[in-house]
Amino acid sequence: MLRTLNSFALDLMSIPSVEDLFWYVAQNVVGKLNFSDCVIYQANEEQTELTQVSAWGEKNPYGRNILNPLVIPFGRGITGQVAQGRKPIIVDDLLKDENYIADTQPARSEICVPLISGGRVVGVIDSEHPEARAFGEAELEILSTVAAMTSAKLEVLAESRRANEQYHDLVAAHARLTLETNNCKALEAKLFEVRKLEVIGRLTGRFAHEFNNLLTVISGNLELLELEGSGMDAKSTLQGAKAASERGAKLIRDMLAFAQRTRLTPKLVDLNAHVSAFREHCEHSFAQRVELSLSNDLWMVSVDPVAVENMLLNLALNGIEAMPEGGRLRIATENIWHTLSDRPSFPSELLPGRYVRVSVADRGTGIAVDRLAQIFDPFFTTKAVGEGTGLGLSMVMGMMRQSGGAVCVQSEPGVGSVFELYFPAVQGDGNDLLTMNR
Repeated sequence: MLRTLNSFALDLMSIPSVEDLFWYVAQNVVGKLNFSDCVIYQANEEQTELTQVSAWGEKNPYGRNILNPLVIPFGRGITGQVAQGRKPIIVDDLLKDENYIADTQPARSEICVPLISGGRVVGVIDSEHPEARAFGEAELEILSTVAAMTSAKLEVLAESRRANEQYHDLVAAHARLTLETNNCKALEAKLFEVRKLEVIGRLTGRFAHEFNNLLTVISGNLELLELEGSGMDAKSTLQGAKAASERGAKLIRDMLAFAQRTRLTPKLVDLNAHVSAFREHCEHSFAQRVELSLSNDLWMVSVDPVAVENMLLNLALNGIEAMPEGGRLRIATENIWHTLSDRPSFPSELLPGRYVRVSVADRGTGIAVDRLAQIFDPFFTTKAVGEGTGLGLSMVMGMMRQSGGAVCVQSEPGVGSVFELYFPAVQGDGNDLLTMNR
């Protein structure tokens, strides 16, 4: 048995098609595992019926040809029940089972397991035996293992087929674009407009939902205030309305930051000084330990100081939330020369030049790989409803782009995350800009 399954695992890689796979399983796998026969059925796309596609034993004396293949509706007979219920069935005595569909060869017991690929039933493996109670847990485990290996290969074949179809689609699309060179720019502009409208639609819908909630809170509290007149309850109601209005104002500011429409007032800034001041604020306000690693002779940058503080605050709060058991944040500064040869190591949109990099690292839960591409999307959040709008990191990205820089993240689940902000360095020593600001 182990030799047969091992050979099956090795041969799986070279089986080229679904048809070859079904015949191989019937003849070279189940046929060598002490089963008296084997029939494999394939489900149709509509998931309504099974068709016999391969067989081994006395029921198949014609090699790889099926004469008058049996078709069984989902839910009918033992095989149809397995397809519909997605669970294996063992029948000890077919003569006592009213669901048994008699075949050309007499049988007394039957074992049947489903083939499931991509969340769909794609077929059924069935074996009958002329003696009653021929199948038990051992046979079920063997046939289930074969079914699992077969289903895995079916998924690989399906993915290969999809990839091949996509490749041919891309080749055809490329050919069409080559023939329509004169219309290429117009097509790209139209595609850009469609994408822009889609993004605007998503933003508008979510914003309207969020803002409508805030207005509901404000209007409801004001109505209560009108009914209650004055007093402690009225004061509490007024504070609720005020808090909701402040949250609405922050929502507007964050959206403007993401859209790169914030009114920034760039000044000549020493980021070391701002990071040091932020550490004192963070340790005082949040009781959060912050470790600094500041580079000497850090280049000056031209950036809005308030924007820097807001971005550091958002990244620090993310780091604190990622360390529910406690931990230490680490903020580092560094001068960076970015050349064309370094491009794989830096954000793709970052142009070659001089930058000051500010890194904010935590030793928290980290970010799953499938979510890394989404964390800067507006309104994306893993927090519970009402605990965040999902605009914090979007705001950071918008402000960095508006400032001529970029932001990127490196993360590993269970290890932590590092957010890197790249600020364009001021050319020269910055004295000219310093004089202008004065």
